[in-house]
Amino acid sequence: MDDDIESASLGVYQDRQRTFPDMRSKVNTPLIFRILMGINIRVLLVLLLFAFGLIFYVGARTSPIIVFVFSVCIVSFCFSIYLTKWVLSKDEGPPEMAQISEAIRDGAEGFFRTQYSTISKMAMLLAVVILCIYLFRSTTPQQESSGIGRSTTAYITVAAFLLGALCSGIAGYVGMWVSVRANVRVSSAARRSAREALQIAVRAGGFSAIVVVGMAVIGIAILYASFHVWLDVGSPGSTKVTDLPLLLVGYGFGASFVALFAQLGGGIYTKAADVGADLVGKVEQGIPEDDPRNPAVIADLVGDNVGDCAARGADLFESIAAEIISAMILGGTMAQRCKIEDPSGFILFPLVVHSFDLVISSIGILSIRRGTRESGVKSPVEDPMTILQRGYSVTIVLAVITFGVSTRWLLHTEQAPSAWFNFALCGLVGIITAYIFVWITKYYTDYKHEPVRSLALSSSTGHGTNIIAGVSLGLESTALPVLVISVSIVSAFWLGRTSGLVDEDGNPTGGLFGTAVATMGMLSTAAYVLTMDMFGPIADNAGGIVEMSQQPESVREITDLLDAVGNTTKATTKGFAIGSAALASFLLFSAYMDEVATFAHEPFNQVDIAIPEVFVGGLLGSMLIYLFSAWACSAVGRTAQEVVKEVRKQFLERPGIMDYTEKPEYGRCVAIVASASLREMIKPGALAIISPMAVGFLFRILGHYTGQPLLGAKVVAAMLMFATVSGILMALFLNTAGGAWDNAKKYIETGVLGGKGSDSHKAAVTGDTVGDPFKDTAGPSLHVLIKMLATITLVMAPIFL
Repeated sequence: MDDDIESASLGVYQDRQRTFPDMRSKVNTPLIFRILMGINIRVLLVLLLFAFGLIFYVGARTSPIIVFVFSVCIVSFCFSIYLTKWVLSKDEGPPEMAQISEAIRDGAEGFFRTQYSTISKMAMLLAVVILCIYLFRSTTPQQESSGIGRSTTAYITVAAFLLGALCSGIAGYVGMWVSVRANVRVSSAARRSAREALQIAVRAGGFSAIVVVGMAVIGIAILYASFHVWLDVGSPGSTKVTDLPLLLVGYGFGASFVALFAQLGGGIYTKAADVGADLVGKVEQGIPEDDPRNPAVIADLVGDNVGDCAARGADLFESIAAEIISAMILGGTMAQRCKIEDPSGFILFPLVVHSFDLVISSIGILSIRRGTRESGVKSPVEDPMTILQRGYSVTIVLAVITFGVSTRWLLHTEQAPSAWFNFALCGLVGIITAYIFVWITKYYTDYKHEPVRSLALSSSTGHGTNIIAGVSLGLESTALPVLVISVSIVSAFWLGRTSGLVDEDGNPTGGLFGTAVATMGMLSTAAYVLTMDMFGPIADNAGGIVEMSQQPESVREITDLLDAVGNTTKATTKGFAIGSAALASFLLFSAYMDEVATFAHEPFNQVDIAIPEVFVGGLLGSMLIYLFSAWACSAVGRTAQEVVKEVRKQFLERPGIMDYTEKPEYGRCVAIVASASLREMIKPGALAIISPMAVGFLFRILGHYTGQPLLGAKVVAAMLMFATVSGILMALFLNTAGGAWDNAKKYIETGVLGGKGSDSHKAAVTGDTVGDPFKDTAGPSLHVLIKMLATITLVMAPIFL
């Protein structure tokens, strides 16, 4: 690993010699991509045509809806190729810019390869555990009647888990691959105009977003269609189509598993480097951010890619996969209870919604154009945030239209002719919820609004008041999102419940599916939201390249403007992700209760927290959130201490660094954060995986001896419930407080309250340093943790009974 990491060190220091030698000493491209690139182009085309033909054949045997989904995904992948070619056709600027970008690319790809090698080994170990559990678990009556034995279920679940993990890893690599190539092109474009730089950053982020969402959709569609054909669904005595979604749970668990470790490792890497660089560089030495004299600057820029791009790609992939699978399960369950003749529309509805998401988000991305006029340096033609919001508004409007079309097409049934309209309203509730979430997070993290300006003002009276103000802002910011989530869940539930769909006894059954439809509505613009999120780290990297290559101040002003907007878009995306995690976890919790009822052969509709053991399970769930957050933040702190010591050591041993007569040894800091982040991500990740299994198994044994056969399942349900509530609130606090601290610093750097180097600025840097592990390590990891807890309990349900 050290060989991979050390390759990121820069050569001759550039203030006197503005050249950087080629750093690449080892190919860091993943093996699967190297194999594909080594195949003759004609052979590759033949293989692709064969694969597409096979996919469409399987899809045609399954459902016309699946064929539609496959078609949209493939067209979207073609569109992403167009975006890639468009971005890569832009110039990389002067040689020093390209060579700095090359060093960042080497460090990012080297760490990615090492990190995912570690994650893959853990995934294989967990796959063996899942296989053993499923080989010895009991079977459901539905599985017995359809002839699916334990071994078949075990191998299906393990295969789905490994495929989900593989696709999640590819999604992360795609996010990083584009960011390390687009950053220098944004830097070069910033020498000409802010609008051109904005367009390149958005289209680069759009490429990653389209691929990530498309992979999540087509991966689940291929699994569903393959199982449909393999198990001969629909023939007498075979598996029912309503039971198929439960076979996909392993896919969501695999995606969650990889996303959690990617977010932890990447978050520890990026924030440890950032904290170390800021504390010594800005506070102690008084040099600007991303100054080439800072020995930790390359590690910081590498961290933007492995933490904010690779990890976020895997994160959103997991969010979409979990939401689709949970909605498919609930749709199938409801269709079965209502005796709907053709339930495929209710089951495949989530795939169609996200297929339309690819189309409308592509239109939203293309709506951001360079324009006929170029923005000036001092007074840009238009605020970049306004341009991004306009694209989001276009996407929202199209989402409302396509959602209505989807519900009328797939959810119309003769049993309840007006049900589709109720479900369309549920989707509208979700879309409105997403928009409000974005607005709330923007209000609390954008320095154009009062909360961040008040936080900046508190910096004028010292470091302590800045910390107090930031903590109080983060705590306050949890109120509005919780109210919005509460209203949306209740509204969607009652819209679904009053849809007219009833079971055999005449009881309304559409409530939970209404909530599922609202979740789909919230994520119906996911590709565009991820585009805005990817925009942030690309712009941040571009600013670092501009600073290191010593471009004119006017160019840095443009990248600073884009960076400030990027901080806001990253914060709004995290708020969006937390909201969707809350709704998706509610759906997975309902699916877990149905799964337990199926295996236990008795109803399991409620959890009584008045039972002492169940209440203890809830306490353990809340404790898990706080302990996980503490370990994630302390991991950043310990790694940052190592960086601080190394940077101080280099400034002490090489005094010529400050007057440009000596160059820093960048590779040392890169190696430190890389090895430490891989080491530190294991403990909190293992806590998240082992805790629910250990708690459920122990209370299962206790229940066996106390005559409570479902005690283990009830305790785990309470643990999941309390962890979800605590995790949502904690993640909202951490993400918003961290984003506000960051933009309060950016606001002061615009020249207010004394500007850069002032006492207010130093206090703001302290606040930003405290907020770094909040917003980029613990906070994002928490909403992944919430969904992973839900999927792991669903997959491991048999060991709790």
